[in-house]
Amino acid sequence: MSQTEFNDPLWRQGISGAQMLFVAFGALVLMPLITGMDPNVALFTAGIGTLLFQLVTKRQVPVFLASSFAFIAPILAAKGEFGLPAVMGGIIAAGLVYILLSVVVKLRGPSFIDRLLPPVVIAPVIISIGLALSPVAVNMAMGKAGDGSVELVPYQTAMPISMPALITTVLVAVLGRGIFRLVPILAGIAVGCSIAALLGVIDSSAVSQAAWIAMPNFIAPELHWGAILYMVPVALAPAIEHIGGVVAIGNVTGKNFVKKPGLHRTLLGDGLATSAAGLFGGPPNTTYAEVTGAVMLTKSYNPKIMTWAAVFAIALAFIGKFGVALQSIPVPVMGGILCLLFGSIAVVGLNTLIRHQVDLSEARNLIIVSVTLVFGIGGMVIGGQEFALSGISLCAISALLLNLLLPGGAGWRNRDLEDA
Repeated sequence: MSQTEFNDPLWRQGISGAQMLFVAFGALVLMPLITGMDPNVALFTAGIGTLLFQLVTKRQVPVFLASSFAFIAPILAAKGEFGLPAVMGGIIAAGLVYILLSVVVKLRGPSFIDRLLPPVVIAPVIISIGLALSPVAVNMAMGKAGDGSVELVPYQTAMPISMPALITTVLVAVLGRGIFRLVPILAGIAVGCSIAALLGVIDSSAVSQAAWIAMPNFIAPELHWGAILYMVPVALAPAIEHIGGVVAIGNVTGKNFVKKPGLHRTLLGDGLATSAAGLFGGPPNTTYAEVTGAVMLTKSYNPKIMTWAAVFAIALAFIGKFGVALQSIPVPVMGGILCLLFGSIAVVGLNTLIRHQVDLSEARNLIIVSVTLVFGIGGMVIGGQEFALSGISLCAISALLLNLLLPGGAGWRNRDLEDA
């Protein structure tokens, strides 16, 4: 990384920062749209979270933090049962898990996480997150609400919208070149919305009535132990994703961010960003792989670029018409794209098992993966009305306990961390 890279003129840094936000934009706003949050708040908390991360890491790591898809399932479940303010309290607690892990990493070293959360634990949890959400994607693609309770768009109209949106996303992801390869979600949304407009599905009246400048719909958090129990176990999977992201951006830039500024600092920054998002009513934050890809493609290694991206995100958050326009995207458009995205989450879990060569012929590994998948996808509930564990939170805790209690678990050593 050359010194001149850090001395780019401000205008060039600003353009690069806008480009990074553009790359992250599709996934950033899609997650709050799925969960019923305000996308303007998500933009604001992504910007604030990235700035907090840069503060903690002394602006050494060129990453952008934004909405985490790993939390979609527990957010939808907890929102329906406890309400959105309680979900925000759970998100704050999830951020505290990162902070706790950062303290442990500081005291014990990065290898501790591998012993506590080896691939055989994390992989089936990630698979469960993706597959448990598959009915939501299919229902939305067919024009229904996520839970299938009501038809929002007739099936005969929804399918000609959702399938082209899905196909476009797939084609751009596979055939796209340069910067276009990094924005398949935006391409899918553009095509889906264009077809929806031709079919008369989009209602733009709310956009014309909205103010240009408006305060995002911030939501104050509430403390509810039930919602916290939905969120906290799920934080374990993105924590591992975070480590992979830090190692990946280190490989791209040729620097060892695990050692300097240190994994404990990056985890702390991610935790503070997530807890801050919960304070304002936004989704949990995580490092974005697509932005890492853009950094690699453009060779924009200067962390100051992410400061610009964060500032642009905060500024966009206060454009009222922008948020209303995002919320007017028809359900089938998002449903078509989610058929790919939710499946991709499951594939990440499968790839974790394959990459780490987890031997599923061993009884111990087979038991952990099998029980975790059935509990997570099948909707197992343990407990009564006042205290119950279910879904992703239950499968995450089950995988963790099985790994700790079953004999033969010598722990894993993360090659990425050792080589970094």
